[in-house]
Amino acid sequence: MLIAVTCIDKPGHLETRLANRDAHLAYVAETGKVKIAGPFLSDDGETMCGSLIVLDVDDAAAAKAWSDNDPYTKAGLFERVEIRPWRWLIGAPE
Repeated sequence: MLIAVTCIDKPGHLETRLANRDAHLAYVAETGKVKIAGPFLSDDGETMCGSLIVLDVDDAAAAKAWSDNDPYTKAGLFERVEIRPWRWLIGAPE
């Protein structure tokens, strides 16, 4: 099941994101659950300010557990996190 995890950073927490980025990317690689992902950007088109992560997991509870163990979450980066089932419709691989 695909689950979209959308995360919005707390204002002024770019340094928290940068300080934990290597650990976050290692977690993504280690878990093998991420289908697609990338940061949201501020209006300047460059400054990271959140994340969109699509997980391939059994259910929403597994997605929440994954999110709760993300180094970004543990570092207190996010103002809010939403977890929703998602269907990859346009541009999905065959």
